[in-house]
Amino acid sequence: MNMSKNKLSIVFMGTPHFAAYILEHLIRTDHSITGVVTVADKAAGRGKKIQESPVKSVALKHSLTLLQPTNLKDLDFVKSLEALAADVFVVVAFRMLPEVVWSMPKNGTFNLHASLLPQYRGAAPINWSIINGEITTGVTTFFIDQKIDTGAIIAQTTTPIGKEDTAGNLHDTLMELGALLVAETLLMIENKNITTALQVENTKLKDAPKIFKEDCQINWNLKGVEINNFIRGMSPYPTAWTTLFNQEQTIVVKVIGAFFERMPHNFKIGLVIKSKKELKVAIQDGYIHFTKIQLSGKRVMEIQEVLNGLHLQENAYIL
Repeated sequence: MNMSKNKLSIVFMGTPHFAAYILEHLIRTDHSITGVVTVADKAAGRGKKIQESPVKSVALKHSLTLLQPTNLKDLDFVKSLEALAADVFVVVAFRMLPEVVWSMPKNGTFNLHASLLPQYRGAAPINWSIINGEITTGVTTFFIDQKIDTGAIIAQTTTPIGKEDTAGNLHDTLMELGALLVAETLLMIENKNITTALQVENTKLKDAPKIFKEDCQINWNLKGVEINNFIRGMSPYPTAWTTLFNQEQTIVVKVIGAFFERMPHNFKIGLVIKSKKELKVAIQDGYIHFTKIQLSGKRVMEIQEVLNGLHLQENAYIL
C-alpha cells in the first residue's frame, strides 16, 4: 500500500506489455490513476483483426478513464486531458509528447526508460545493450523535455546483464525493476523529496535506434562473441535471421537460440555442419551452434526436432 498523505492523481501513458505491467503495479499498490492514454486500436496480424494495446486492456479491466488520440496535439484530446486535472503524467513506452501535453501537470511529466541514461537513448535500449556486449544496464526515470530521452534524471536502478541473457528475459527483469522505480519516483514527488541531475553529454554515448528487419541479418564475418551477442540481443524479438543455401533450396532461418564455441578450424566461414545432435556454422574463431530456430514456413523448433527433418547437403552454407 502507498502510505503517502499526499497521494498524487496520475495520468498514465503507454502502449506495450512492458507498460501494462507497470500500470498494473501502480493500481495494485493503491496509486490514484485518473486516466490512461494509449494508442488507437489497429489492424494487426495475417487476419488484420483489430487489436487493442496491452495498456488499454488493463485500463478496461479496471474501468479507468481511457483516451486513445491519433493526434497528440488535437484540441479535443488536449481539453480532455486537462479535464482530468492530474498532478503528474507517467510515461512508459509511448510516443514523443508535444510540449502542450508534457508541460500540463503541475508536478511535471516523467518517463521510464530501460537503460542507464544518458546511455542508450532511443527506441530499443534493451536490444542494443546486449548486442554491444554490455555487462550492466538498468532503468531510469527522468522529466520529459523538448528532446527524446534527454531530460533531467530523477532516479536509476542498475542490474547486471548475464552472459546468457536474451532481450526477452532482460526485458522482464527491467520491467519489474521499472515498476518499483516508477512507484519510488511517485513517492519522491508526493513527499516533495526530489532532486534531479542533468544528463551529461559526451562523445562516448551509445544510441539505441529502432531496429528494422534489415538490421536483423546476421553478419557471419564478425567474431563469435559479437555474433552470439547479436543473436541474444535480437531474441525473441525482433529475431536475428540468416539465409541457408542448401543446393537448390534457399531457406530463411530465424535464430532464436544459439551459443558460441571457440575452436580453431580450417573450414570456410559460413559452412553449415550437421551431425545427429548438432547444427553449427563455421566462423572465423570457432562455431555458432544453433539451439532453437525457425525455418521459413515452419514453427519455432528446438534443434533436435529440426535435425530430424532437415536434409542437408555437404556443401550447404549460410549467409
